[in-house]
Amino acid sequence: MTLNATFADFSVDPFRLSNAVVRHDRAGFGGSHLTLDAGGTVTLDFEVADPEDIPEVTLTVTALVSRLGSAPGHAPIDVLLQGEALAEGLTVPGGGDLPQDNVFAVPALLLKPGTNTLEIRVAAEARSTLRLYRITLDSVDERGRSERALAAEAARNSVFAYRTEIRAAHDSSSTPWQEAPRLVFHVDRDEHALPAQLGWRGEDGAESAISFQSNMSDFHGSHRAADGTVYEYRGRLTGGWVFPEGLEETSASGLHRFRTEEGYGGGWHRSPELRLLVDDGGAPVERVTWRDQRGNSGVAMIRTESPDAGADEVQVTDVEASDEFEEVGETADNLLNGSRTKWLANDDTARLHFTLARPAAVTSYALRSANDCPDRDPRDWTLHGSSDGRTWTPLDSRTGETFSGRFETREFRLRVPASAHRRYRHYRLDITRNSGATQTQLARVRFAEGATSGVAFTGYYQRWNEGPIGYRGTQAPASGSASASLAVPAPLLAEDLEAAVRSLTDTAQTLAALAARLRDA
Repeated sequence: MTLNATFADFSVDPFRLSNAVVRHDRAGFGGSHLTLDAGGTVTLDFEVADPEDIPEVTLTVTALVSRLGSAPGHAPIDVLLQGEALAEGLTVPGGGDLPQDNVFAVPALLLKPGTNTLEIRVAAEARSTLRLYRITLDSVDERGRSERALAAEAARNSVFAYRTEIRAAHDSSSTPWQEAPRLVFHVDRDEHALPAQLGWRGEDGAESAISFQSNMSDFHGSHRAADGTVYEYRGRLTGGWVFPEGLEETSASGLHRFRTEEGYGGGWHRSPELRLLVDDGGAPVERVTWRDQRGNSGVAMIRTESPDAGADEVQVTDVEASDEFEEVGETADNLLNGSRTKWLANDDTARLHFTLARPAAVTSYALRSANDCPDRDPRDWTLHGSSDGRTWTPLDSRTGETFSGRFETREFRLRVPASAHRRYRHYRLDITRNSGATQTQLARVRFAEGATSGVAFTGYYQRWNEGPIGYRGTQAPASGSASASLAVPAPLLAEDLEAAVRSLTDTAQTLAALAARLRDA
């Protein structure tokens, strides 16, 4: 091989480089690209072992010229190899809309053994900037090799964070974009492929669909809020990490780990573990769709499995309320007994602080409506946990909840994976909206731990050159458990190992018999 994979990826800082040394002048990192001003240059040195074995080199320069207001940009470039011009005064097409791949054929006679020098110059009379995204060089008979190597290098990262913006759909292009919550995601079934498209729906009905630049630097798509309002949606990469370091860097929540099976040939067959995380600052996701850059695609519709019997009620020793009716005995203490009494607050919002007999990892809680006035029922709330009663962590948020009758008990399971449950001594219920009255009430509040309900998913998976197949999964063991690192259940793995032992034994017996015959020959 006389030309190794050669690339310079300017979408990250420091740049991703292979068989390349880069220098630049009048240029700087622009967040997802290298920005070159008028008169700016980029020089790339690369090594060639024996140019006689290379018939021709394919050079690809991916770049964009910034616009001049509403007019196309103007930043002509010269492209030179060993000082010889491959192109002069080239205008990158597109007028500043999207990065363009500019492809050049490099004659073999311009190559030399050892260090070769490629230079890109922006004209001194340029009126806008050149945004340089990447450069690749390949022997013509291995075209695309560097792009594949770059994709493999980039695919080491599987946790991505984006700064996002929204703008109301069908607004004028001059309407300014509004800052939106950060997006962090991780979709990985151990195939080491970068995502091309991603879609998700939250439990509150909000949904988004986005498509990425091939180098993951940006995305563009649409977002529909829970109230039905539709927005344009875009984002700029702020970081990429390998798993699991990225989760610590981003403090993202909501990771699901699934043991999976694929359905084909009339049965279900074990497949790699699937990890899913989409944190857009909203409600937990209930559906995720994706397609990677190799063309593989999948859908996972997440559901809560029925819990096992045996959840233990947690003892509460004290409760304090932001308000209560002491005069008529409708106080917060009534929430802890099983009688048909109630707690009543003279406000449409309220706060309840519960202290447990001991720290507990609460997995579910139950609220019972009171005897009358449905418009006093809580509708929106957030449950928080705390070890010291001062620093609080949000655990579960609900919006638009209703009770269908009086003294109805509704159970709510925390919408986090079991591995995320923590033990707290204090729990706080912040009721931020009721059903329309000026007072808020409940008859009872209970907490339970253990026998947590798991999550599972049902969907499909489709490899790029095959038809769709069934796809399903159940919650994997929490990290740190004895079997957490196993992609398959331990009993099934034991069966596979036993089968391998039998196969090896048979092989050993066959080889022994063959050796005996050879000795007797």
